[in-house]
Amino acid sequence: MTPRCPVRLSRTPVHLECETCGASLRVDADQRTAVCPYCASPSIVERPPSHDRPAPHFVLGFSMTQESAQGAVKAWLGKRSFFVQSGVKAGTVDAIRGVYTPAYLYSAMAQTRYAAEIGENYQETEIYTTTDDKGNTVTRTRVVTRTEHRHLEGEHATYVMDVLVVASRSVQNAELEAVEPFDLRTMRRYTPAVISGWIAEEPTMSQEQCYGLARREALEKIGRDLAAFMPGDSHRGLVHETRLDRETLELLYVPLWVLAIRHDPRKPPLRVLINGQTGAIHGKAPLSWVKIALVVLLVLLLLAAPFVLAAARDRGAGRGAARPAAPAAARTNAAPAPAPPEGARPGGSRPGPTGGAR
Repeated sequence: MTPRCPVRLSRTPVHLECETCGASLRVDADQRTAVCPYCASPSIVERPPSHDRPAPHFVLGFSMTQESAQGAVKAWLGKRSFFVQSGVKAGTVDAIRGVYTPAYLYSAMAQTRYAAEIGENYQETEIYTTTDDKGNTVTRTRVVTRTEHRHLEGEHATYVMDVLVVASRSVQNAELEAVEPFDLRTMRRYTPAVISGWIAEEPTMSQEQCYGLARREALEKIGRDLAAFMPGDSHRGLVHETRLDRETLELLYVPLWVLAIRHDPRKPPLRVLINGQTGAIHGKAPLSWVKIALVVLLVLLLLAAPFVLAAARDRGAGRGAARPAAPAAARTNAAPAPAPPEGARPGGSRPGPTGGAR
């Protein structure tokens, strides 16, 4: 089988003329819409469909206004923790923009073979010996729950639908999953009038890449469904193999409010995505390692403070106990008293006169 060459999407910009004022507009290859800077008239580029840029099938409209999105982002920023960089909370939300982001809606038939060990619980009474409060050995009974496992295998058929994967390199598929779900009941057929006046991006990922993302999500969904489908009280060792047939991939535009906050000129901006229908918000606010280091240092100081104070009190108590012994030491080290004169009696009496009586 001859390997397929990778598809390179066209990067050639398109020049079109504004239908209102006649100005010449340049539209990048990744954009589908443009707004005239002279008269604010919206324009839409209708490129011929190709293998990796098919014509859009459906579109989901915005139901959340720009003012509501700005208020939601302000509340979200206000709830960020103390450790978030200060420039994030001080960022302005005026630059928020509504973008129709390309995505693919995937569906397929799934045939799955599975095998697992199914656990069935049962209860029985067992006799055991123990020691009572008085130290005597006693025999008692108790009811215990045990599990018996048996092997089960079979086939499971289902229709996988409503798997949504992003078709833009500007947005990660995990970011789109974070703000899902979208209300697909409001999906309508694509017409240029729906996206007129909005920013709309062309698909920048190939269909093969999007098929890979969609199949991975579909298999994960099948695994979760099979785990819930298993009978019994519990199961273990679930393995399954799935074959996907009748796959379809339809291009869909989903509404996103996008805000980029430039908090540090040396780092990439913080990007916040808001579901244009439900208002679900996703963003990863960068942390300030300076704040984290200061808090850790403060905690260490608070933990060490009682030990430092106790050591200081012990040193002070030791010095106070040594002071009363100082006079005794002084007496011990004092100079000895002068010796009494020769001939002096014990007790200090003066010697009697010498010589005979007169």
